[in-house]
Amino acid sequence: MLKRVLLIFALFAIPSTAIAQGGVVSSADPRATEAGREILRAGGSATDAAMAMMLALTVVEPQSSGIGGGGFLVHHDGKAQKIETIDGRETAPRSASPDLFLDDSGKPIGYRDAFQGGHSVGVPGNIRLMADAHKRWGKLAWPRLFEPAIRLADKGYTVNATLAGRLAMIAPLWARFPDAQALYWENGKPKVQGATVKNPALASLLRRIAAEGPDAFYTGPAGKALVDAVSKAPVNAVSMTLSDLAAYKAKDRDAVCAPYRRFKVCGMGPPSSGATTVLQILGMIERFDIKAMGKDDPKAWHLIAEAMMLAYADREMYLGDPDFVKVPVAGLIDRAYLAERSKLIAPETSLAAYEPGVPPGAEPRTYAVSKEVAGTTHFVAVDGQGNVANMTSTIEGPFGSQLVASGMFLNNELTDFTFAPMLNGAPVANRVEPGKRPLSSMSPTIVYDENGKVVLALGSAGGKRIIMHITKTLIGYMDFGLSAADAIALPNIYFGGDAVMVEKDTPLAAKLPELSKLGRTAVASDLGSKVNAIEWTPQGWRGAADPRSEGTVLAE
Repeated sequence: MLKRVLLIFALFAIPSTAIAQGGVVSSADPRATEAGREILRAGGSATDAAMAMMLALTVVEPQSSGIGGGGFLVHHDGKAQKIETIDGRETAPRSASPDLFLDDSGKPIGYRDAFQGGHSVGVPGNIRLMADAHKRWGKLAWPRLFEPAIRLADKGYTVNATLAGRLAMIAPLWARFPDAQALYWENGKPKVQGATVKNPALASLLRRIAAEGPDAFYTGPAGKALVDAVSKAPVNAVSMTLSDLAAYKAKDRDAVCAPYRRFKVCGMGPPSSGATTVLQILGMIERFDIKAMGKDDPKAWHLIAEAMMLAYADREMYLGDPDFVKVPVAGLIDRAYLAERSKLIAPETSLAAYEPGVPPGAEPRTYAVSKEVAGTTHFVAVDGQGNVANMTSTIEGPFGSQLVASGMFLNNELTDFTFAPMLNGAPVANRVEPGKRPLSSMSPTIVYDENGKVVLALGSAGGKRIIMHITKTLIGYMDFGLSAADAIALPNIYFGGDAVMVEKDTPLAAKLPELSKLGRTAVASDLGSKVNAIEWTPQGWRGAADPRSEGTVLAE
C-alpha cells in the first residue's frame, strides 16, 4: 500500500508535459499522439492533427472511442479569432421509440441488459464531423490523415495495460460476441499486455474512406456491414437502415461562453451538458475567495462540491437535445440566476437536499437522472498559427455495444438516454426518440484571457464525471494559478448517494475527516481520469496529459 501511495504522489508531482514554439498535440495514447505530431510536421493544421489522432485512437483504443461512435469538436481559428463547434453526437435510428429500454411490464431494464447488442447503437457521427472540420480547417489532403491509423491497423500494435485490463474485465460477456473475440482473444482468452493486435478489416475500411470520402462509411459495403451488425445482432437486434445512415448530419452549434474572474470560458452546447454545468459551478463559487483558501483547504473543496451538486440537479432537469426540447441555455448561466443559487451555499455546512432551480426561460420539466458510463477519450492539437482543435470522442462504455462492423466497435450511446420516458405523468427531456441525440457530459473547453487570447484548451474522459474533471482543472488553473499539468493532477471529486467522493490516495483524501465536518460525509473512491490539455506560456505552447493515464504530449 505504501508503494502505491508513493507512486501516486510521484505521478502527481511529475506530469507529462512538452513545450514548443510551434504546434503541440496531446492524447490519451502515445501512438495517437505520435500520429498527431506526424501530421503537424507534414504541414497539417491543428484540425488535421486532431482528426489523425481520432482515427489512430479508433485502432489502438477500441475500448473507448473511434469512428464507430461520435464526438464534439471545439475549434478556435487563430487568424479570425473565432470559436466554432461541431456536434458529431450519434442519433437514434428511426426504429427507436421511447420504450426502447423498458421491459414487458413497462419498467426500465437494468444497465447490464441495456448496453449490450443492437438496441444501444446510435448512428455514428465522427466521420461526418471529421469531413465538416477538414473542409473548413484542413490543410493536408484527406487521404493523408488516414495514413498513421492504417499503418497501425495493418502492421499491428501492442496491447497496453489499459486495454488488457478492459479486455479482462469484459471477457465474461463475450461468449455472445464472436466477432469481438476474433479480434482481441487468442487461445480462448483475452489478449494480455504485450500481445499484438492486427486489424485488417479496419485497415480496409479506413483505406476505403480515405480513397472515396466520408460517404464510403455510410453507404456501400461499409454501410451495409454496419446496418447488418445492428439489425442481425446476436443480442438485442433492432432495425437500423441505410436510410438512417444517409440521414445523419454533423451539426454546427453555438459555443456556450461565460466570464469567470479575468477569463472567458467556452465549451460545447447541448446536447452536451458540459459547458452549461461547468459554467454553473464556476458561477456559483465566484463570490468566494477560492484562491486565498488554496488547493489544500478542505473548505475550498466543500464549496466546489456544494456548487457541483446544485449544478448537476439543473443538468438532470433541463438538458437534452435542443432539436427536440427547449433547453434554457442562457438562463442556466445567467449571472443573476447563479448568484441566487450561490446563496444556497454555506461555507460551514451542506444543504440537506439539492433541488433544481428555475432559470430564466425554463419550462416546467420532470426531474430524471440519466446514466452515463465512465468511458471516452480526449485529444487536443494546436498548430504554429494558433489554431486549436479540441475534441472529445466516444463509443460510450468499454467496447461500446460489443458489436463489431468492419473491424470497428459500434457505440452504445443510446444508453445515455434516460430509460424512463415519462415520470409523474410528464415526458422526460432526455427520453429516447427517433433521430434524437442523447445527452452527453463530454466537455471540450477553451479558455481565453482578458485580451481574448487562448490560454488553455482541455477535455477528459469519465462519463458524467467529465464535468468535474474539467471544472477541477479549470479552478486549479484560474484560481490556484497552477500550470495545466499541475491542475490536472489535483485530486478528483464527485458525488454518490449522500456522500462527496474524493479520489483515494491523494492529499485531499487524507483530509476526509475535515471535509466531512462541513456537513456531508466524504469518502475515498477510485476516480481516475484522462484529461489532456494545451496551454499558452511565455515560452510557447505547452501540452499536458493526465498522470493517471497512458496519455502523452509531443511538440511539433
